[in-house]
Formats: sequence, structure tokens, C-alpha cells
Amino acid sequence: MEVAHGAGVSRRTPAPPVPPPPLPVAQAAATEPPPSPRTETAEASSSTPLRVLLIDDGAHRVSLIHDELARLGHLVVGVLDSALLIHDCVLRLQPDVVIVDSESPSRDTLEHLATVSAQSPRPVVVFSEDASTAPMQQALKAGVSAYVIAGLQPQRLLPVLQVAIARFEQDRELRGQLEVAQSALSERKFVERAKGILMEEIGLSETQAYAHLRKLAMDRGQRLAQVAERVVQARELLKPPSA
Repeated sequence: MEVAHGAGVSRRTPAPPVPPPPLPVAQAAATEPPPSPRTETAEASSSTPLRVLLIDDGAHRVSLIHDELARLGHLVVGVLDSALLIHDCVLRLQPDVVIVDSESPSRDTLEHLATVSAQSPRPVVVFSEDASTAPMQQALKAGVSAYVIAGLQPQRLLPVLQVAIARFEQDRELRGQLEVAQSALSERKFVERAKGILMEEIGLSETQAYAHLRKLAMDRGQRLAQVAERVVQARELLKPPSA
């Protein structure tokens, strides 16, 4: 309160406005937008929709898988009822994952899956009702990432896909490491053979032969293994034919 003395009149300053009481908890919650019904599914599934190719190999349950994939936000790019078309459709449709629904995977299906694994590798899931060991082993040899026995339940589809993709990526990484190791071993063999040729033909020591190969590689802007391979090939061309 403020008092003005000059005119002998007291003046009161207006009181600040009183803020409205907070909303009750129930009312405040009601004003917030409800969560999306697919929030949990979106968090559990991949942020990028998967392109899925379905193969009906005799079980005739692909419609169940199709509906669950759609609910999870993934795209079914094709549904096949013939194993003969698997490889062609993989090349044409470029799916991220192949799912086979089968009573027991047929020989034709496994052969075409093996072709896909060799030429256009990608995660493959097989749902089967056959619990015997032989078809499962054949499927794994054909490059199948996940083989599920008597487990075609919609709520299990997402974790099965996640396991199949994770295993496929792990296997691909291991294959890459193996290829690198095999390539390094092959290159080392060429270098050793080239050193032996230089030691035999020119009379160099092992150290001198290696230094000579390195100089040739630097002068030509090539890798040491490439130069060594050329030396070995030249020796093969100059070798007299055996009697």
C-alpha cells in the first residue's frame, strides 16, 4: 500500500491479479493428447520399414504373417507360392528379408534359398512344423538365418525377425573377416614365391629379394602382392614345358 501526503489524500495501489488455481490432476491429464496406439510397436520395431518377400511353401498361413507385418509397419513386396521364382523375385523386388512358411521346407525351396544366399545374400526366416533334424540342418546350410519350429504366432514375429537380422549381420561380418584373412594369406604366398624366384634366378639374398620387390612396387605404384604375382606369372610363362 502507498500513501500520498501532498494532497492529504491516501491512495491504494491496485493489488496484483491472483493467478487462477491449478487444474486438478485429472483435468490436466485430460487436456494432453492421448498417446498414439502404435507408439509401443514403433519403438519395438525398426525405425525403417522392412521390405519383406513371403514364400508360401505349403503351410498356407502367409496371410497371418502378412497382417502382422502390416501392423508392425513393414511392407510385403511379394507373396510367392512357387520355389522356382524365389531367386528371380529377390533380384527384381530387392527385399530386406525373406520369410518362408512351410510344413517342412521342400528340396526345391532349400536349393533356391541356397542360390539366393550365394548370389544375393539377405536374412531368411523359415517357419516350419517339421521338428526333425535333417530339414533344419539343410536349411541352415542353405543360408537360413532363423529356423522356427511350431512357432508361427503373430506376437513372436518381431523378435524372430530381429534375431534373424542380427545373426545375418554377424555371419556377414565373420565372412568378411575370413575373406580378408584368406586374401592376406594368398598374397603372402605370392610374395614368398616371388622372393624365391629372385633368389634362384638372380642370386639375391632373401632380404635383397624382398627389397627389390618393394622397390618395383613403389616404382609402379602397385601393391607388393600385385608385383609378386606378376613375377610368379612371368616365371610360369618362361618355364619350359614338361616332357
